[in-house]
Amino acid sequence: MARTFSVSVSMIGLVAMLTQVGTALGMLVFVPLGDSRDRRALLTLLLSGACLALCGVATARNLIWISIASFAVGAFGAAVHIIVPFAAQLAPENSRGRVLGTVFSGLLLGILLARTFSGIVASFFGWRTVYEIAALAMLGLMLLLRARLPKLPPQDSLRWAVLMRSLVHLVRDHPALRESAFLGASLLFVFSAFWTTLVFLLQTPPYHFGSSVAGLFGLVGAAGALCAPLVGRFADQRGPRYTIFLALLTTAASFLVLGVFGKVMAGLIIGVVLLDIGVQSGHVANQTRIYALDATARSRLNTVYMVCYFTGGSLGSWLGAVCWSYKGWMAVCALSLLVLAIAMAVFARSSKTRESLLVADS
Repeated sequence: MARTFSVSVSMIGLVAMLTQVGTALGMLVFVPLGDSRDRRALLTLLLSGACLALCGVATARNLIWISIASFAVGAFGAAVHIIVPFAAQLAPENSRGRVLGTVFSGLLLGILLARTFSGIVASFFGWRTVYEIAALAMLGLMLLLRARLPKLPPQDSLRWAVLMRSLVHLVRDHPALRESAFLGASLLFVFSAFWTTLVFLLQTPPYHFGSSVAGLFGLVGAAGALCAPLVGRFADQRGPRYTIFLALLTTAASFLVLGVFGKVMAGLIIGVVLLDIGVQSGHVANQTRIYALDATARSRLNTVYMVCYFTGGSLGSWLGAVCWSYKGWMAVCALSLLVLAIAMAVFARSSKTRESLLVADS
């Protein structure tokens, strides 16, 4: 894309950031409606919009055009976050983590395998073909979900403005939501920083690979996605906070491996597997945790969490590309480790606060 529009790496990183900013704003606008509207009808609207936005990217003729269209792709991509609370609503409480793990396994497999697919297709037919195929896929998915999803009555009848105001109350009343939102944002920050800059790393010595090889790393990362149902069961049994702690440690370990051994293929593969397992585990555990807070407000809880989540991801895409432009791969890994260190400090502080409250109560 950078070559097509004759722009720098950091500028095309800004386009990636705008897609995720669009997702965050799309979730803020659309996802709360899942608590007060028919989710099936809402999905039909969003997937139709995604189809049109993808067509806009495929036909883009300049940087402004593709930036606006990419922002729209992100905004309408919020459709997936209507499906997640839908699954949580249908799942029995004692197996919600397992069900969400299965859903997220499909979600992350789609994200990672899309990298493989897009890398191969783009290398043979160009990047525009990827978006043309994606537009057709969204059209087909819209028709399939319209035909197959159950029609469930909304859990509330609040107007959109009231739903928006209630988000503030949810953030204020639930410390666990605030913590999970921050930790989730930190995890997607480092995840996005890695995947945005991986293609740049693979084009440099000693690799000298093209986009098709970069895409194949999605197959490596799929190992983490396949662990999601197991992570969900673990969160059901041991509790989501313990799972989040292990996720942060695993993700930090992945960037230590990537920083030290990232220029060696075996080290890069091990780092990718650890990264995807860590990020996926943290995401499943965070969402299992927040959906237990208020059964009548799951879409709004998901809105708060996912807006923060994708805001973190958008910053990771942009700052990862900036770090690569200035200091290369080690700067990307150092930035990611710094963000994870802050996340672990926040987690440790909240753990001490919880222990203090337990002592005071006793």
